[in-house]
Amino acid sequence: MTSLEQESIAVAQRKLQSLEKLDDVGAGAKFNWFTIRTILTAGAGFFTDSYDVFIINLVTPMLGFVYYPHNNNKIPADIEGVLKGMASVGTLFGQLFFGFLGDILGRKIYGFELLVIIIGTINCATSASSIRGVSAIGFLGLWRLFLGFGIGGDYPMSATIVSEWSTTGRRGMMMALIFSMQGIGNLAAAITTLVVLAIFKGAVQADTFNLDYVWRLCIGLGAVPAVATIYLRFSMPESPRYALDVEHDVEAAALAKGQTVSDELAKQYTKVDMKERSHFAEFRAYFGQWRHLKVLLGTALSWFLLDIAFYGIGLNNAAILEAIGYSKKDTPFDTLWANTVGQIIITCLGSVPGYYFSVFFIERWGRRPIQILGFTMCTVLFTILAAAYRPLTENAMPAFIFIFTLCQLFQNFGANTTTFIIPGEVFPTKVRASAHGISAASGKAGAILAAFAFNVIVDHGGAPGAHAFLPETLGIFAGIMFLGLIVTILWVPESKGLDLAAFEEDYVPPTTTAAGNSADSVSESVIVEAPRK
Repeated sequence: MTSLEQESIAVAQRKLQSLEKLDDVGAGAKFNWFTIRTILTAGAGFFTDSYDVFIINLVTPMLGFVYYPHNNNKIPADIEGVLKGMASVGTLFGQLFFGFLGDILGRKIYGFELLVIIIGTINCATSASSIRGVSAIGFLGLWRLFLGFGIGGDYPMSATIVSEWSTTGRRGMMMALIFSMQGIGNLAAAITTLVVLAIFKGAVQADTFNLDYVWRLCIGLGAVPAVATIYLRFSMPESPRYALDVEHDVEAAALAKGQTVSDELAKQYTKVDMKERSHFAEFRAYFGQWRHLKVLLGTALSWFLLDIAFYGIGLNNAAILEAIGYSKKDTPFDTLWANTVGQIIITCLGSVPGYYFSVFFIERWGRRPIQILGFTMCTVLFTILAAAYRPLTENAMPAFIFIFTLCQLFQNFGANTTTFIIPGEVFPTKVRASAHGISAASGKAGAILAAFAFNVIVDHGGAPGAHAFLPETLGIFAGIMFLGLIVTILWVPESKGLDLAAFEEDYVPPTTTAAGNSADSVSESVIVEAPRK
């Protein structure tokens, strides 16, 4: 046996001793206070993220009535695209910034992104016009850019922390459960809007400009769950995976989970001088190999393609409901009420069930099959909507809404959930947050494309606001979903049942040894993690 093989086995033996007890008490191992805390800490962030992102879909019609009565009560398409897209632009930069920072400084920075979200949300709700110059809409767009930066940081940080604190058999379920709070946040945004509209019904019917109170309250209330959980984030201990695999601090790794290590074991690890460590050199060395780079391309491109359709639909439900005639009413209040009720119907029947189907099946079917299922079904359903748009909207409106809702169900019981989970698992600890940040930022690039382009494309060939090109736009989404399917099949790996240690570069895979094998062969069967019981 070569010296290199001996060293690999020695590394595996040391990790076995240090991790076999650490991994038994992670989040999801059993339903305890730590599991509840993890769900509350990370889940509240995604609840707030989704609430803040999708509340704009319900607020923009109100802004049209308040600030653009001279434009048929509608925000101009170019301004609406910018307003919806600014949060996505901020999110893209936040995902990259916090992703790399999480690998450079450690997961202990968790909490700063939520602080940015709180400040951004409050300032969005209090946006006002200057006497000369920037309007309230301009300031709202600026603060949504700032808000998006914090939302972006939540993706790589929450994903890596939940992944690294969870046990192998329930890691996917835990990550899916945290991510499912997006659906609850989306639903909460619609319900909050409905309640605030009901409270201000008389005032709005008496004077439409009282909608100025409504939209500000709807946005501002999104900060409440973030404020309630910020302490839990700042008090979250360093990830034991990061402490062990990057810092080589086995004592810190054990302490994070309430364990102790012997002096002999601690001496086997030489702590890394973090000031001398070059994360970017490690990043370039790792992804300079095609076998690793193609995985990053798979996670990034599949997320990019998914988000073009996901945000193209999600940020424009109001426009689609209006285009098919569902929310066209005689008064501003009735229009906004119908739009909000339509959003609740779509969310309850499509988005929320889709998230929880993923929670239930993620450890049974695996990540890759669910992503393939989602892309396949969305390709088929968007094709049906595009091909049969006129007959459905003119003669079978319930059928159109049903198929449209199914699209959202299979986006969430599909690639929207798995594109978040997979990059949080399939990369080594030293680049996990960075790779997740890049993958998520690629998705947000798709969201930006959708936000800025949707309102322009759907009006092609018709009057502003007529959405004459909507059927063709749905057909474009079908083609994009098919491309996502191809990328998934080619480059996205399966991570179901694999310990995170299996993605470390020094991992020694377990092998089955037959009777009579040599002692060297037996020694090579050392595993990195103790098997689950």
